[in-house]
Amino acid sequence: MTASPALARGPKWQFLPAAPFTLPAEFCGFQVQVAPQVNKRFEKLLKASDGSMILLHTGFLSVSYTNLESGKTITENVSGPLKITVFPDGSVTLADKGRTSLFLPPDDAQRFGLPTVAVTAGAVTASVAPDGSITSLSLHGHVLVDVCAALS
Repeated sequence: MTASPALARGPKWQFLPAAPFTLPAEFCGFQVQVAPQVNKRFEKLLKASDGSMILLHTGFLSVSYTNLESGKTITENVSGPLKITVFPDGSVTLADKGRTSLFLPPDDAQRFGLPTVAVTAGAVTASVAPDGSITSLSLHGHVLVDVCAALS
């Protein structure tokens, strides 16, 4: 008998399902379907002494990006890992390392000098206010794929 993948990671790790979704045309000039291809991601939820909730994501995830007008598709490894901290005031800090998907509304992409839809390598750190607005974003690494350009 073998242990389930979540148990093999240790206690409190749960499988993290991923569902396909469609980005509106405002991101790339055409709709983009984002669909998981291989999902072996797991999540652990921790509670900090100040009341913050910390979500840790690890494992393997590859996704396809499809231009719904042309049908052109690329598939990328976006495994992370990722640490999300949700503070008691509702603000959030995201700390992503490795290969990751980045989705930014056009105004934020312009403000931070990044593509609207990208695959990045390195460390991405973002702070999000309780109202959902991005207050800071840094990439210590580089953009591997400008997804909109690759699908054009």
